[in-house]
Amino acid sequence: MHTADVEIYSDQTNAAVLRHPGRRFPGVLIQGDSLHALCVQADDACAAAKGKLDSDAYVELNHLRNALWGYLNHYKSVLGKHELPLPFG
Repeated sequence: MHTADVEIYSDQTNAAVLRHPGRRFPGVLIQGDSLHALCVQADDACAAAKGKLDSDAYVELNHLRNALWGYLNHYKSVLGKHELPLPFG
């Protein structure tokens, strides 16, 4: 872990907008429990869409789901390395 100054443009709960040092554009900070909820919603959407969407549309939806899970898995790995508890079960 290291400490760095970030520019905070909004500290709205579950939608903070900040710019990390070295980045040109600000990003949105999604809390871990909110990210987990988005992953579960993406799983549900894929399950509901399977067989109902055309193949290309389903592939795009599945790519979105996989991207979200990739972020969540990275989050879980980082918290694990720092022996921090997950904010979800």
